[in-house]
Amino acid sequence: MFAALQSTPWAYPTLEALHIVGIALLLGNLVALEMRVFGRAGAIPVQPFARLSLTISLLGFGLAACTGLLMFATQPGELLANRYFLIKMGLLVAAGANALCFHLRGSLRHLDGLARAQMLLSTAIWLAVVFCGRWIAY
Repeated sequence: MFAALQSTPWAYPTLEALHIVGIALLLGNLVALEMRVFGRAGAIPVQPFARLSLTISLLGFGLAACTGLLMFATQPGELLANRYFLIKMGLLVAAGANALCFHLRGSLRHLDGLARAQMLLSTAIWLAVVFCGRWIAY
C-alpha cells in the first residue's frame, strides 16, 4: 500500500489535499466557536453551536490524523529527522492536553476567563501546527 502511495503520481498529492481539508474543518470550527464565545453571533446559543462545531472539528482531526499517518508511513526516517515534524508532534500533544483539560474542567459550561484563555491557546497551538506542517517540506 505504501509503495502505491510513493509510485502513483496522484496518490500523495491527494493525501496532502485531504490533510488540508481535515485541518480546515478542525481549525475553522474551533475559530468559529471561539468567535461565538467571545461575543460574535450572539443570537446563536453557545451550547448547541459548540456541539456542532466540536463534532465537525473532531471529524476534521480524524481526517487529518489518518492522512497524516499515511503520509508519515511513506517516509518515516526523513520525518523523524526533521525538527519541524518533531515540533509539530509536540504541539499536537500540547493541543490534546489543552483540550483534555478544557473538557475535564467543564469549560464550556463556565466560559470564564480561564476557558477563554484555553480557547485562545488552542487556536495558537493549532496555527503553530499548521506553520510547522508547511515547514516540514522545506
